[in-house]
Amino acid sequence: MSELAALLPRNGRYRPDHIGVVFEHERFTWRAFDSRVNRIANALLGLGLVKGDAVALLLPNCVELMELYWVAAKTGIVVVPLSPLLRGVGLLTLVRDSGASAIVATFELKPLLDDVRAELPQVPEHRWILTDGADVPGYADYAALCAAAPDRAPPARGLDRDDPFNIIYSSGTTGHPKGIVHSHAIRASYATTFAAAFRMHPESIVMHAGSLIFNGALTLFFPAFLLGATYILQRKFDPEGFLATIRAEQVTHVMMVPSQIAALLDAPGCTRETLASIETLCSVGAPLPVEHKARLRQVAPGALYELYGLTEGFVTILDRTDYDRKMGSVGTPTYGNEMRIVADDGRDLATGEVGEIVGRGPLLMPRYHGRPDLTSQAIVNGWLYSGDLGYVDEDGFLFLVDRKKDLIISGGVNVYPKDIEEVLATHPAVREAAVFGIPHDKWGEAPVGAVILRAGATVSGNELRIWTNARVAARYQQLVEVLLLDDFPRSPAGKTLKRVMREPYWQGRNTRI
Repeated sequence: MSELAALLPRNGRYRPDHIGVVFEHERFTWRAFDSRVNRIANALLGLGLVKGDAVALLLPNCVELMELYWVAAKTGIVVVPLSPLLRGVGLLTLVRDSGASAIVATFELKPLLDDVRAELPQVPEHRWILTDGADVPGYADYAALCAAAPDRAPPARGLDRDDPFNIIYSSGTTGHPKGIVHSHAIRASYATTFAAAFRMHPESIVMHAGSLIFNGALTLFFPAFLLGATYILQRKFDPEGFLATIRAEQVTHVMMVPSQIAALLDAPGCTRETLASIETLCSVGAPLPVEHKARLRQVAPGALYELYGLTEGFVTILDRTDYDRKMGSVGTPTYGNEMRIVADDGRDLATGEVGEIVGRGPLLMPRYHGRPDLTSQAIVNGWLYSGDLGYVDEDGFLFLVDRKKDLIISGGVNVYPKDIEEVLATHPAVREAAVFGIPHDKWGEAPVGAVILRAGATVSGNELRIWTNARVAARYQQLVEVLLLDDFPRSPAGKTLKRVMREPYWQGRNTRI
């Protein structure tokens, strides 16, 4: 048995009556949850699935999604978590690419599955499964499969720590889906690395409200199961409900993306008293504006961490004890990881020089699924090239400058959107800000701002443009336009997709200025 496969049975034996998993009104002890996982594991094996077979998961946050992650740990079946928002060609492409020979989805997605079913002959008729599909013709029912299966541990499958655990498709900000493979050993390293980094313990109460198909969510998921703590999964993020659960359950550890943090800070119940139990509040997925960091430190003093990382496998964390002296940093590499800053020609750069961030360590993926060409581009001599720009200071702390692909070159000068976003985000009417480059006849590129306003704010885009341009450090950082949006286009991970906002300007290089 691999070390990952041993975690859930260990909790079931040594912490059997401790509440391990909570979802809405359902509360499961570790013994009960381990038993549930055994049932669905045996059911899937009974359908003919074997170690190495891939199962596509089209599920929102739910108990079944958590169970299937641990089925993978116990059986060697490879899970492929996909966004339930996928449609048509996008869904077909990823299911085909993964080689999935089973699909688990919700009843709400049945019409979508009906539309693509004939084009996926790789999935046998009896392996189309609905989590709430009782008496649905042509589909197996998840609950019925479990009810008919034994709750004993599934037979040993000779799991090796280097066997694949999952394929996670990460389009990130580039829009090109790549199947990132993680092994059982990597996921075990997630458990130990982040348990230590976030000071977790068996009495921790961990809560997550973002999508559990997002890799960043698993930086709390696996440590909670390692330690036998309590893991609370919410169906979706709602600021008021999130705060109410923190107070009711005395939650100690949460992971949030900046857009969630912005909404939380604007919620009327976000007070120091409500957040008194929080020991760790980690921001992940995108740079957190300094304005939000300052406000968070007022309502959750001594709890804020910031994680910078790639699903492909490199992570730095700014520890809560380093915030006072390294406010603008994203910290240092986690244990076992190494980092370099390199120029375009591959040479190492000196302290303070901006270059591409590269790293290596125990979290590094072995490959992109079926794409040795992309793997060799991303991993060179064992080092992962991030596509992000940054520098390190004299103490070795990393400062993130921007994504290489988001860099704006205006009149031959490098313009980093993050610098302008930090200014724009300090306006009292602005909840979130994003800056991207558009074509400009004179300068080649020019920066445009997009903002989401706070509730009740009435400022215009032009007023924000004038206000920001009076405060940026240089003329080449001045915005040519500010867009007022209800929301930003986002990935399933909650990351802002600047490429989607930028694309209309660049199609045919239609300049709007």
